[in-house]
Amino acid sequence: MKWNFARCITLFLLTNLAVVATLGSIAWLLDVEGFLARKGVHGPVLYLLLIVSAVNGFVGALFTLMLSKTLAKWLSGAKVIETPRTETEQWLKETVRRLASDAGIGTPDVAVFDSPDMNAFATGARRNSALVAVSSGLLQDMPRDEVEAVLAHEVAHVANGDMVTQTLLVGVLNTTVNFIANVVHFVTRGGSNRSDDSEERSTGASSFVTQLLLHVVLGLAPSLLVAWFSRQREFRADEGGAQLVSPQAMARALDRLRTQEGKPSLLPSTLQSFGIHGGRGLLALFASHPPLEVRIQRLVDAANSPSLSLN
Repeated sequence: MKWNFARCITLFLLTNLAVVATLGSIAWLLDVEGFLARKGVHGPVLYLLLIVSAVNGFVGALFTLMLSKTLAKWLSGAKVIETPRTETEQWLKETVRRLASDAGIGTPDVAVFDSPDMNAFATGARRNSALVAVSSGLLQDMPRDEVEAVLAHEVAHVANGDMVTQTLLVGVLNTTVNFIANVVHFVTRGGSNRSDDSEERSTGASSFVTQLLLHVVLGLAPSLLVAWFSRQREFRADEGGAQLVSPQAMARALDRLRTQEGKPSLLPSTLQSFGIHGGRGLLALFASHPPLEVRIQRLVDAANSPSLSLN
């Protein structure tokens, strides 16, 4: 499936409707509307909350996706190579063009950002109009066959539609958290028909604190899910990169990254989940990238065993 703009919007709308329908069905089965009525909240409040939660949950994520290339260049300071000025820039553009052609996608913009960190990232709302950026440290400290493997990894991210799927996942989770927090907010307020202004202000303040705490607590589980998805995405991109170059080259590139293991990624935090490495988090469950040794072992096993496939 090619992730062109029309399909992105269609998938966004269908996902939004599916989330609203699912949450609405669960609320109906649990008689949330009756519960709210007993708490003094009447009318179609539940369904309004569903719509508001879906809009809040998805619009921010979609807006970020649409501006992802612009934001990534601004945050990282990456400069797009328009006309190559050096042999290295020419090689970069030609290599990305060839890998993108092999992966069946349009040629991404190619950029370089100034950082001693060996890293790279890919982003963009459309599969055929993405951005692949590499650090100056990567170009300086890696041989070209390994740089090519890193580029293949990033092209695989684009070909897999990872930016779109992560945006949809974040939108779904945001919608769910917002909906639950908004329902609790209305329940703790007991409706909006209070006549005592001082009581209204007191209740409003406490419900705001409750809602804020709910967002924090309820956000823990979605954070774990997003991190898990990000780790699976890295495995798939490693496999895609290995198919475009070779498992051996992909494994060597990852092994080279182990020389800076333990050091935090110098990419801005909003881009770290899209980089070739993200450093190790304090808790493995919240890490956006699997351990490098695990990624390398999977590639080695696939290269050495004819019974294993990278597909």
